[in-house]
Amino acid sequence: MGEAALEVGHLVAPDAGTHPGVVMIHDVWGLADHTRDLARRLAAEGFAVLAIDLYRETGRPRITDPASALAWIRDLSDPGVMQTLQEGIDFLASSASVGGRRVGITGFCMGGQYALLGACTRRGLSAAVVFYGMLAYAKGLDPTKKPRSPLDAVPDLGCPLLGLFGADDALIPVSQVEELERRLAKTGRPHEVKVYEGAGHAFMNDTRPEMHRPVVAQNAWGRMLGFFQEYLR
Repeated sequence: MGEAALEVGHLVAPDAGTHPGVVMIHDVWGLADHTRDLARRLAAEGFAVLAIDLYRETGRPRITDPASALAWIRDLSDPGVMQTLQEGIDFLASSASVGGRRVGITGFCMGGQYALLGACTRRGLSAAVVFYGMLAYAKGLDPTKKPRSPLDAVPDLGCPLLGLFGADDALIPVSQVEELERRLAKTGRPHEVKVYEGAGHAFMNDTRPEMHRPVVAQNAWGRMLGFFQEYLR
């Protein structure tokens, strides 16, 4: 595989030929080794992966606890993030490793939230996989930064979507996931939502043993691969 650290993020791709592309969005902690490792795993399956850096304009946040992480997310400009995301999608689609083939999107935690918003607002996407992305915003947020929640954007979904959630996620009530399913059903787009019992937030993150659920993570990763194989190849 070939790797390159770029201004837009970290690109990992198989060595020869063109491949379906996937833009991978990091969690609230930023583009770290964990995200790069996930990008390498996905590239090993035959995809060109851009682990995008959403913080290249803002700088990485100073996060000390869950409260400061949530405060950062609430204050982050969604329109600004969507612009950065579109730049990443366009860059990957035109790169030599993709060569105009289909491009999908995936993300984890905050990245899952923006993967869902991106699937509803960004051009050039053929599939989206959302890992425990937050679905609803609190009331009273700055409307210039948070014009609408991911749930409210679902009617504009532009591509097939797979959502992967944990039943014990303290940040995303199952009732919101059920509402996501109802709204997805109205779009007419292919979709699937899976809720894993015994799993909470960040169940994919093997750098956080208290959150990681290896069996669930393996199953969710396999579902993602199957979904991307179906809609990107």
